[in-house]
Amino acid sequence: MPAPDDLVCLGAIAGAWGVQGAVRLKSFCADPAAIAGYGPLLTEDGRSFGVTLLKPLAGAFAARLTGIASREAAEALKGTRLHTRRGNLPPLVEDEFYHADLIGLEVVDTGGAVLGRVRAVADHGAGDILEIARPGAAELLLPFTREAVPTVDLAAGRIVADPPGGLVGDEHG
Repeated sequence: MPAPDDLVCLGAIAGAWGVQGAVRLKSFCADPAAIAGYGPLLTEDGRSFGVTLLKPLAGAFAARLTGIASREAAEALKGTRLHTRRGNLPPLVEDEFYHADLIGLEVVDTGGAVLGRVRAVADHGAGDILEIARPGAAELLLPFTREAVPTVDLAAGRIVADPPGGLVGDEHG
């Protein structure tokens, strides 16, 4: 099994679909159908599955996984996250980042005050939102735009943010 840092989560199994072993697969890829093109996908416990997409569903795909032939076997995979090796991902252009690389980064404001850590990256249709966990304070939702996030330094493990006025109180958490 590759090291966890070498794996990027591409999707998750939401449950069984039908009675012949197909699954309901949620893809986290920018192009959701691209999940089938990454070769066998790996689970956190070391299993490997080839993926064949059967048909699009609302927010997911009906898919067949190699070796899964019954509804019971498909249902047992509910909640399983599917990964690929980082080396299988296409190269990024400058100022693009994989969500997996942003999660866990420390977030500071332009004055250096710690705002928290990136807990998740969400896409609600109008662009990515950084969900920042702040100890002792409410979660901060920060638009992932050049204006609100002028610097992402993966090597330093830090994001410099310039939150829009009124988004963060003077207490900063």
